[in-house]
Amino acid sequence: MKSYRKELTIRYPKRRGYVNITSQVEDALRESGIKEGLVLVNSMHITSSVFINDDENGLLSDFEVWLEKLAPEKPHNQYNHNGYEDNADAHLKRQVMGREVVVAVTNSKLDFGTWEQIFYGEYDGMRDKRLLIKIIGE
Repeated sequence: MKSYRKELTIRYPKRRGYVNITSQVEDALRESGIKEGLVLVNSMHITSSVFINDDENGLLSDFEVWLEKLAPEKPHNQYNHNGYEDNADAHLKRQVMGREVVVAVTNSKLDFGTWEQIFYGEYDGMRDKRLLIKIIGE
């Protein structure tokens, strides 16, 4: 059994948004040399997420509208967490969208469904955030 670890750093230029990171994960898989196994991709921050879905602009916009209804950013004083910081909504959005994904590796490729892509979701951006890619297998 082999393992491979790689960190990505993302600095999203706005408070919220989404980045398709599938190609970076595929690059890490090639670098690993692993042909059969599992890939874990997770956000190492509590105000961002990693999830799998379709890379369609309307859907990404729908996520933003839906999450803002569930956990609106403002008014900041609606949240007990806010005081020194103003990012309670980001913590809640991350909880809904998830921390990590695990994808099977088959014949040196991510074993996806038809439209599946891996996304980084940012909910409190404009600073460096780390993502972990951990690959195990043979």
